[in-house]
Amino acid sequence: MTRRREKPVRFEIMRLDDVDGTAVDSTVVDADTVSRIVQQAAASGQRLYIRPAESPATAS
Repeated sequence: MTRRREKPVRFEIMRLDDVDGTAVDSTVVDADTVSRIVQQAAASGQRLYIRPAESPATAS
């Protein structure tokens, strides 16, 4: 029996402007990195928007 390698879950994290809440910049990271970025943002008071990253279409 063979095991399929699961794709790592990836998230898009957008840093939001403090005044109007618009996205200032964004990055796509793996699940392990999300926690570190959230902790850094909490320590500095940054606002973030986090959502699952869209996976690229797979070729058939």
